[in-house]
Amino acid sequence: MRFTSFGLGDSSYPKFNYAHRKLYNRIAQLGGRSIYERGEADEQHPEGIDGSFLTWSSSLRQSLLEQYPLPLGIEPVPDSILLEPKWLLVSAKASCEEGVAHAINKTDLKHGPWHMNGGDCHDEPSDSPTGTKLPIMGSIPALLQSNTRITPEDHWQDVRHLVFSTAVDASYAPGDVLTIYPKNFPSDVQQFIDALRWTDVADKPVRFAPTRSINSEYPPAPLSKYITNSTFTIRSLLTNYYDIMAIPRRSFFAHLAYFTTDEFQKDRLLEFTNPEYIDELYDYTTRPRRSILEVMQEFETVEVPWQRLASILPIMRGRQFSIASGGRLKHDQNGEGIIELLVAIVKYKTVIKRIRQGVCTRFIASLKPGQCLNVTLQKGGLKVSRSEAHLPVVMIGPGTGVAPMRSMIYERLAWSEEAKATVTEIVDGISEADNKDSNLLFYGCRNVNADFFFKEDWQALSEKGMLAVHAAFSRDQREKIYVQDLVRRESRKVYDTLVRRVGLVYICGSSGKMPQAVREALIEVFHKEGALDREAAEAYLVAMEKSGRYKQETW
Repeated sequence: MRFTSFGLGDSSYPKFNYAHRKLYNRIAQLGGRSIYERGEADEQHPEGIDGSFLTWSSSLRQSLLEQYPLPLGIEPVPDSILLEPKWLLVSAKASCEEGVAHAINKTDLKHGPWHMNGGDCHDEPSDSPTGTKLPIMGSIPALLQSNTRITPEDHWQDVRHLVFSTAVDASYAPGDVLTIYPKNFPSDVQQFIDALRWTDVADKPVRFAPTRSINSEYPPAPLSKYITNSTFTIRSLLTNYYDIMAIPRRSFFAHLAYFTTDEFQKDRLLEFTNPEYIDELYDYTTRPRRSILEVMQEFETVEVPWQRLASILPIMRGRQFSIASGGRLKHDQNGEGIIELLVAIVKYKTVIKRIRQGVCTRFIASLKPGQCLNVTLQKGGLKVSRSEAHLPVVMIGPGTGVAPMRSMIYERLAWSEEAKATVTEIVDGISEADNKDSNLLFYGCRNVNADFFFKEDWQALSEKGMLAVHAAFSRDQREKIYVQDLVRRESRKVYDTLVRRVGLVYICGSSGKMPQAVREALIEVFHKEGALDREAAEAYLVAMEKSGRYKQETW
């Protein structure tokens, strides 16, 4: 077997690209011959996955052409040729053959949108996305009961506590996530339509038709997870299914360059596709968080045919949020299922002094109680097990990372109640003084009065002896204090819980510097309290990882 591989990883996790490396090495052990060096991507790169993949794939292509030259007389397709897409939009009234033939007609591609006759005018869009629930495969309906801001109005960050109810049996465990599928705002959609001069066709019925490049009896779907043989309008596609507010990637600019006759703008677009100008692309897109909509408004000479909408725009993907409810919080008094979330609304000003908002959190902030969404549930990475409910735990969750910890705490309490025990039950060989520390929570935020999330829960559980909370408020004193500082301060408790009592540690929250800082603090605890040298302390933490006693879920 001749092979190569490329791994999609995130360096904020301890086992960076672990699965990829293991697979690569195993194939090599079995006799596989590498035809090109393996590649690895890091989601933390300024360009995300593309930061590594585009350069690697370009070099791979050149290497393959050298190792396996094309037959004499056949040349590689040059970059100046626009490849035929797999899918095109066609008039819903036209037959498949007529629609595709018309859509790929060179005259139409050159002169812009195909103007359709008939149809009604579209009403003036409202400020917030509304309308019917999206037809998500495998989804459940969830009714929004409340959407409450729990940070003060004058606080820099808007954090929401959302409560959904569902009549469907929505079973979930601590660490599981709820996926919400956002919509674009009507005003943004209208601006995009105006920028591409698609007004005349925006509200006409259209559908997807495969082109001749698809020879399979079962062609790939143009809209992942959605019904593909339906009739849409361009406005509904832009509202519900395509992300016009995403930061554009290199391939986006490559497509746009085919649809302008302005030499200056074409050269500018092609510059962004050149790996040599990666810094310039970063400064134009990622650093100011410039959206696809803004790019289309700036490159006004670009005329993309509406038939190629699916070729240039990324699919609107759902966003995952850790569930904050568990145990008795999973059902209301009527037995209806409850799902709670803790969501930080993304809104900030960039280096170019423009307000930026997260696509999904902006949508969430606009939701009103009584609205119903189709959502999906997925298993998380914490893998909290009932069989481990008797083990003590150390939970480290600053900011909104405390959401899955809350779910876990209430779930563990429920498991204990079902076993007719409490979390402070005396275990053989453990004194009563140890019992109050069977659930250690390390929480961190900026201010005790601004973002001490679920403060009332922690106080009530602490008073009942069910939880020991150690909170770090980084901005309430001159010296900044973080969760890793408290882990060091409470080193004896942490050591007894994790080593002497063979407990578990869970880490949730931002995937930035926090996970590594906490990891380092734990190594120092093992070194100090266990009288271990640095190497032995690190080895103990690695052993915890391998045995499933060290679990991390960051985002």
